[in-house]
Amino acid sequence: MTDSSQAGAQAVRFTMYKTPWCGYCHRLGSQLTREGIAEGEVYDVVDIEQDPAAAEIVMQANGGNQTVPTLVWDDGTTQTNPSLKQVKEKLGV
Repeated sequence: MTDSSQAGAQAVRFTMYKTPWCGYCHRLGSQLTREGIAEGEVYDVVDIEQDPAAAEIVMQANGGNQTVPTLVWDDGTTQTNPSLKQVKEKLGV
């Protein structure tokens, strides 16, 4: 049996879609790292300039625009250019 309070925090994951030149993407990534929210453990990163399918996901989430960072959560919800506070709230930390 799993401790549900711990499982809830561990189960929530997201993918951050970004571009290499996006300052907002770099800022959010740095803030997440500083807060101990680790890439590869809590979230994955995908460069939309290297992955046309990823660019399509971002456009679907943003009315046809390639706005980054776009976070797509495992529950299907999205956040576009969220603040660190918004991400932490969603993670429950």
